[in-house]
Amino acid sequence: MISSLERIGDKTPVRQIKPVSGGAINEAFMIETEACRYFIKLKTGAPRHFFKREAEGLNLIKSTHTIRVPEVFDYCDADDKENDGILVLQWIEGKADNHTELMLGQQLARMHQHEAEFYGIKTQTYIGELKQYNGLFSSWSNYYREQRLFQQIELGKQRGTIKNHRYKRLIALLDHLDRYLSDHVPASLLHGDLWGGNWMAGPEGEPYLIDPSVFYGDREMDMAFTEVFGGFSSEFYNAYQDVYPLPEEYKDRKPLYQLYYLLVHLNLFGESYGSSVDRILDYYV
Repeated sequence: MISSLERIGDKTPVRQIKPVSGGAINEAFMIETEACRYFIKLKTGAPRHFFKREAEGLNLIKSTHTIRVPEVFDYCDADDKENDGILVLQWIEGKADNHTELMLGQQLARMHQHEAEFYGIKTQTYIGELKQYNGLFSSWSNYYREQRLFQQIELGKQRGTIKNHRYKRLIALLDHLDRYLSDHVPASLLHGDLWGGNWMAGPEGEPYLIDPSVFYGDREMDMAFTEVFGGFSSEFYNAYQDVYPLPEEYKDRKPLYQLYYLLVHLNLFGESYGSSVDRILDYYV
């Protein structure tokens, strides 16, 4: 950890190193030097470009000048010498106030107004520890079918979480996905993993996005995931709607977008998410 600080030019004495909550898959620490405070993530045996992709996602969001993200100071891969993968970020600490979620809704809506001419992203990314295969697609329904739903279905088939009747119904849904999704929707910049634990308040109550898994796609996918586990207030949704209203048909597509994230959780955590997957299949198949 100290060598990473030296690489970014901070050679001042360390005042404290404190373990903090950094999610389920990484170790995390607050390091305070005489010059600055840092949030540092460590992961032994981190997959190739694991923290690089997170850093790239944070910087892509930052480039929109719409919503804050922590500053990226340094990152490196784990290697065959058993060194940890590491990511060094700005330390963010604050408390939400009456305006935080209003700003979060407004600023996320403005981020979603940053669009590309393709769906997806060039590089392979991660959601949790699972690989997400991407590429650049001209059809949104094809991208969502092939690089989101199909990849999780195949992984579930390998892991034994998706089989028999569930597998057959998921394949049937893929075969008729064009009934529900358009080939051409605005290709918005998405956070990609937008649940309540992936935003936080800064020192003035301003919202920050963290832990992104970015790509370009239908903004309804981000919004659908916000409703899976909660953590977002009515102020957030009202503020989003004021800036960039969702279409009326969103309510019919929302479960289809939530399906992807539930398949991810099914493959990561097991059958406790199976009934939620099956309920969505009941709706569409």
